[in-house]
Amino acid sequence: MDNRDARLEAYLQGAEPLPASYWLWPLYGQGMANLGRDDRPIQVPLPEPGPDQLLVRHDAVGLCFSDTKVINVGEAHPRLLGRNMRTDPVVLGHEVALTVVAVGANLTGQFHQGQRFIIQADIYYKGVGLAYGYALQGGLSQYNLVGEEILNGDEGCYLLPLADHLGYAQGALTEPWACVVAAYGIQYRQAWQPGGRALVAASPAADAKVTLGDPYPAEGAPEVVYALDLPPSLLAELRQQAAARGHRVETVSSLEALAGQALDDIVLLGADNALYEAAQPLAANGALINLVGIGALAGAAQVDVGRLHYDHLGLVGTASACIAEGYGPIRTEFLAEGAMMLMGAAGPMGQMHFQRALQAACCPRLIVATSRVMDRLALLPDKFEQLIEARKDATRVLVRATGRQPTPELYAELRAETAQADGSAGPGYDDIIIMAPSAQVVADAVALLAPGGVVNIFAGLPRGTMAPIPLTDVAAKGVRLVGSSGSAIADLRRMLEEAESGRLDPNLSVVAVAGLSAAKEGIMGVVEQRFPGKVVIYPQVPDFPLTLLPDLEELLPGVYEKLGPNASWTVEAEQAFLRELLP
Repeated sequence: MDNRDARLEAYLQGAEPLPASYWLWPLYGQGMANLGRDDRPIQVPLPEPGPDQLLVRHDAVGLCFSDTKVINVGEAHPRLLGRNMRTDPVVLGHEVALTVVAVGANLTGQFHQGQRFIIQADIYYKGVGLAYGYALQGGLSQYNLVGEEILNGDEGCYLLPLADHLGYAQGALTEPWACVVAAYGIQYRQAWQPGGRALVAASPAADAKVTLGDPYPAEGAPEVVYALDLPPSLLAELRQQAAARGHRVETVSSLEALAGQALDDIVLLGADNALYEAAQPLAANGALINLVGIGALAGAAQVDVGRLHYDHLGLVGTASACIAEGYGPIRTEFLAEGAMMLMGAAGPMGQMHFQRALQAACCPRLIVATSRVMDRLALLPDKFEQLIEARKDATRVLVRATGRQPTPELYAELRAETAQADGSAGPGYDDIIIMAPSAQVVADAVALLAPGGVVNIFAGLPRGTMAPIPLTDVAAKGVRLVGSSGSAIADLRRMLEEAESGRLDPNLSVVAVAGLSAAKEGIMGVVEQRFPGKVVIYPQVPDFPLTLLPDLEELLPGVYEKLGPNASWTVEAEQAFLRELLP
C-alpha cells in the first residue's frame, strides 16, 4: 500500500491526524463581497469537543440556491433576524455528509470515531428553529462541533447514519433530494380541519340548491363555521349538522368582520374573483380553499401562489353543487399511465424531478420537460440516456424550449402531445410540477391541466406573488393547486432508503466538483445558473478548481476513468478524487 492509499484508508476510517487549525468560509453580511476575506476562506483554531459534543469532519457539501438567498439579504434573512453577522458571521452549507473524528466524554457509548452521517438541516431545539448552515455553522468549513441541539433536538437526533457503500456526495445530496421526495409524499386533508375554523361564503351567483354533503372529518368537527350570505336551505343544513356534531355556526355580515382571523377552510360558493381575492388573506398555513360551483367564475383572479408554496395552501374545486365534492383526494404521486410536465426542468432541482419521474414505480406514459432556453435542457436526454432507454416501451420523453414568452400555439402543441393511444384528443396533463419561479408559468400550467389534474408549485415564489388564475378552470375541471417547500426528517430518512437501495442515485445530480477554496466561484455559478446540476464541494481538498465532470479527463485522467455513463459521478470516482488530492 503506497502513501496515497494509506492516507485514503485512514481518511475513510476517520482516523487521520487532526490539524491544529482548519479553514472555513464566513459570511460577514449582505453581498458576495462579504463572503470570506479577500475572496478566500479563513483559518481558525480547531476546537476540542466538550463532554456532550462531537467534533465532525465535513466531507462533502452540495451548493444550493438557498445559500445565495442568504448572501443576497444578509441579516434580513428570516432565519437570521437579530444576528450581527459582522461579529457573528454565518457559515453556509446545509447539504452535508460528515464523519465523527472525536467524541466527548459523555457520548462515548453512543458515538465513535469514523461514524458517517448526514444531517437534517432544519433543526428544532426547545421550540426554536436552528438550521445547519444558517443559525448553526454549516458545511463550508472543514470541521465543526455538534452539540445538544442536534444530538437531542425536539425530534430526537438530527444525524442519520450513512451506509458504508454510499459516497460522501450521495450522502450530502440526499438533503435536496429529500425536498423532491417530500413533494410526492404530502398528505392533504379530505375534510374540514378537526377543531379548526371554517368559512362558507356565497356570491350572488351561487347555486341556491347547494348542499353540504359530508365534509366532516372522522376525528370530529371544526370548532366554528362562519356563514356569509348562504342560501337559507344550506344555512339550515349547516345548523342542523352543528347541533348534531357539537360545533358552532356564526353568521357574519362581511369578510371584514373576520379580519385578523386565520381560517383552516375557506369554502366559496359560485365565487367571483373579488370574493376570492378578499377571502384568500384569511387563509391559515395549511388551509384548503374550496371553490364550489362555477357560478360567477369569469376572468382570472389574482391568486397568491407564493403562499401555496411556502404556507402549504391547497386550492381545490368542484363543478358540483355539493361542498363535500370539493374535498376529494389530492393526488401527490404521478397518475399511473398519465401525462406529466416539468416546467423549468433544466436546473438542478428540475433534473432531480426528471430523474425521479423516470425511476418512479408508476412512471407516466408521457414526460415533457420544458425550459425557456434549450442550452441546459438539451443535456437531459444524454445525461439520463440509460434511464430513458430502460423506459422506452412505456414512456415517451420530450424536451421543449418555450422561449421567454410562450405562444398559445406552442401550448396547443404541448396539449396535443397528451393525445391518447387511440388518437383521441389530448385532454391535457395530469401532473405539472412548476420549477420556474414565474407567476405566469403557474397560470399557464392551470390551462394545460387535464380534468382532475394537479399542479405542484415547487419553485420558491415569494409570498405575495400573484398569478392570474381562471377560477373557472379550477372548479369546472376539479383540479388541484398545491405547493411544497423543504423537507422533514422523515423525508430525509425515506430518501436515504431510496439511495441505499439504489432506486434513486443522487450521484446522477452531480455536474461539477471543487475543493474548498473554489466554493465562492461555485456559489457565483449557482447565482448565474451556469450549471445543469449540482456542484459538490469537498472541504478537505483545499485548492482544487471548480471543474465540470467531463473536464476531469484532462485534469485528473485517473478520476475520469472512474466516472459512470455520460460522465456521471460515482463512489469509485470520488474515492479516486480524494486519493489524488487529500493533503
